[in-house]
Amino acid sequence: MRRITRRDGIKLAAGALAGAALWRPARLRADVMAADVQPPQFEIEDGAELRVLRPSKFVAGDERLWLENTAKFVDQTGVNVVTEQESWESLRPKTAVAASVGDGADIILAWQEDPHLFTDKIVPLDDLAGYLGEKYGGWFEVCEIYGKAKEGGWISLPVGGSGSTMVYRKSWVDEAGFSEFPTDFPGLLELAKALKANGHPMGLALGNAVGDGGWTDWVLWGYDSSLVDENNQVVIDNPQTIEALEYAKELADQLVPGTLSWLDPSNNKAFLAEEIALTTNGISIYYAAKTSEDPKLNALADDIYHADYPIGPVGKPTQGALVINAMVMGYSPYPNAAKEYLRFMMEQEQYVPWQSATLGYWCHPLRAYDGSPVWTDDPKAAPYKNVLRRALPQSYKGDPGEAAATVKAEMIVLNMFQAYITVQMSAKEAVAQADGRARRYYQS
Repeated sequence: MRRITRRDGIKLAAGALAGAALWRPARLRADVMAADVQPPQFEIEDGAELRVLRPSKFVAGDERLWLENTAKFVDQTGVNVVTEQESWESLRPKTAVAASVGDGADIILAWQEDPHLFTDKIVPLDDLAGYLGEKYGGWFEVCEIYGKAKEGGWISLPVGGSGSTMVYRKSWVDEAGFSEFPTDFPGLLELAKALKANGHPMGLALGNAVGDGGWTDWVLWGYDSSLVDENNQVVIDNPQTIEALEYAKELADQLVPGTLSWLDPSNNKAFLAEEIALTTNGISIYYAAKTSEDPKLNALADDIYHADYPIGPVGKPTQGALVINAMVMGYSPYPNAAKEYLRFMMEQEQYVPWQSATLGYWCHPLRAYDGSPVWTDDPKAAPYKNVLRRALPQSYKGDPGEAAATVKAEMIVLNMFQAYITVQMSAKEAVAQADGRARRYYQS
């Protein structure tokens, strides 16, 4: 927990401005094409104080710039802010408890569809989301899906998305005989086999990883299957799902041992320890190597490259992204202060430095931030630019809502892949189990 008062804000804001001068490109404003739109006037309540709950950092620059931006807000408004960070696995249950008991953080940066669980417990954000969308070129489609209720009103504000690309050691991929990274599923499998044969296997999280376990969705959707259809009917029991499981099993056979226990930090550690040549991840692996004080890791960063996910038989990109959506809780006595805080944090003067400090780990939800210098200052960050432009929602092909959020939290799709890959069940048994579990929530 980090409490920032106005006195702290003055000190931190001064430090932030001094630090920003060292790196901020002169083109910051020129490349972010913002419209001349007047912001809504949120009259901050007397005596307002805010508590903000957000996911813990995966890259140091995320926390540093978030707190520095918060300090600027405190300095300008006099509203003291307490920032709390929860582990990725703990954020969801803590969000549910706060909403249930009506007490906790004023602002919660929640995962994915979670705001759709609490539509009657949060403050509508149409005024704020409408302003930001108009000023910054509109929201990406997946962000509107997460941010809006089915009836159309904004219930949360997408702040950013952590998406994955293929992260690989170029020298080891070259040694395996691949001068270009594969662009389709068969090519990826051939690469995985070659890497294993060379003693440099790939690694994918097969434990209950909130973010990195999402590669199973990519494979499922890549075979044009999904948990539900456009009418929210459970359709996972189909031949394409069996094909997806069989492909994933063959791919898993090429992995480094131990991935069944991997959570979100595990592949980062294995890659930096030079135990694997390839994984799916956000830019945090490259960030850690590049910013390390260890010369060995700096040298490793030179060999780290990123590539788009290969495309499955469906013929189009099918990856998701881990999106954080800010909710203003209905029990908060300071909803206007909360809205003003979120507006402030999403404006380019704060958002561009935050995004740059993360090296693009958090991809932008607003189209104008395509012009952020982070995407050109380091070409290796460029593949992450389109994370939210390409991303499919976790509710795909159905609508976000309580059922979609619950089945994601229950990791039904990931568990299906785990069951087949570990030979606990046949493909048909694993699919039948997933089908039955999903129907409890979609047909209740």
